[in-house]
Amino acid sequence: MFTSFSTALSALGAHSTAIDVVGNNLANLNTPGFKASVVSFYDLVTQSLGAGLGETQVGFGVARPLTLRQFSQGAIQTSNGPLDAAIQGDGFLVLKNSTGGTIYGRGGNLQVNKNGALLTATGEKVQGWVGANGNVNTNGPVGDIIIPVGTLRPAAATQAISFDMNLNAAATAGPPADTFAGSIEVYDTLGVSHIVSVNFTKSANPGEWNYSMSIPDSDVTTPVTPVTGTINFDTAGKLVNPPVTGSMPAIAITGLASGAADMSVSWNLYNGTNPRLTQFAQTSAISAINQDGNPAAQLIRVGLGDSGQVLAQYSNGQQVTVGQLAMASVRNPESLLSVGNNTYQLSARSALPAVGLPGTGGRGTILGGAIENSTVDIAREFTNLIILQRGYQANSRVVTTVDEISQETINLKR
Repeated sequence: MFTSFSTALSALGAHSTAIDVVGNNLANLNTPGFKASVVSFYDLVTQSLGAGLGETQVGFGVARPLTLRQFSQGAIQTSNGPLDAAIQGDGFLVLKNSTGGTIYGRGGNLQVNKNGALLTATGEKVQGWVGANGNVNTNGPVGDIIIPVGTLRPAAATQAISFDMNLNAAATAGPPADTFAGSIEVYDTLGVSHIVSVNFTKSANPGEWNYSMSIPDSDVTTPVTPVTGTINFDTAGKLVNPPVTGSMPAIAITGLASGAADMSVSWNLYNGTNPRLTQFAQTSAISAINQDGNPAAQLIRVGLGDSGQVLAQYSNGQQVTVGQLAMASVRNPESLLSVGNNTYQLSARSALPAVGLPGTGGRGTILGGAIENSTVDIAREFTNLIILQRGYQANSRVVTTVDEISQETINLKR
């Protein structure tokens, strides 16, 4: 009979723990990336009464319950934060805490501190790879992601230009000869812009055009002699001269008035082996232009793109990848220990994490401009709360009943 005291008390302690878990779940109802926990009860060893053959077995109550965190997928909700990140699928962001220890999390309210380090909302440093010149080497070890806040991107001199265009096959050599002109803005080593113009004049020979490539005299201390030549098309309107294996036209720009270094700008007539110029009986027109230089520019905005790329936008309109978030996958995430701030660390039962790019090796993907909601189901938690409350009340009634029986037993000898 007196075993009932300890049995009921064990149940009271177990139900109290379970109610604590439910309360924690409800407290984190709106915590981004939070994973709800469930309680697992199990009984203690039983005591056999009688001859020991197991006909009568009385248990010793319930053991301390186990709490299991369920890493199910939370709902993805779009947000207005440019550095918000949501993980869709398995995996964790790799983080460093204030002591330099490696921890893991799924909360995606990221921000940048005054030193340019990418942090979580609670100050952990996000780990990944940092880019240089728009290229990110993801083969090396992960480290702190540093954003080039307030930096000035240097100018890059133009080395090549291209025009995607058609020259009218119906043009005539005149007199006067039909002409067409195109221009493109290029940049020197100081980021000063210049206009390179290309003029086309129809030749008397079928499928042949004369061109002249030049730069304004006001941009240089000594006028640059225009670069001239001819281009030829076959009867199908395809560019055949200069050939794809030949040298492309180029203009040497020396003595720039801006004081920049001399330039040599080549004109790419082919995209690989495909000609950029055609000759058909359509109005002469340019469909696309391209050049590989850029002026100096200030960093004005940083955002997170899909797949975990950290993108920097500059004042000249260019967008450059400056970092890449790393992700870790753990085969048994339920074994991770919660260390607060919605983060986890490895336990003795945890498998070693595999760190790599999002979307590879079974890892989930990262969605920029989104947040993963908590997995707490308020209806389920309230149901569990009612059930646990009833369980606590029932076991407290057992204690009261056993106490009354014990009092009756004591009174028997009076």
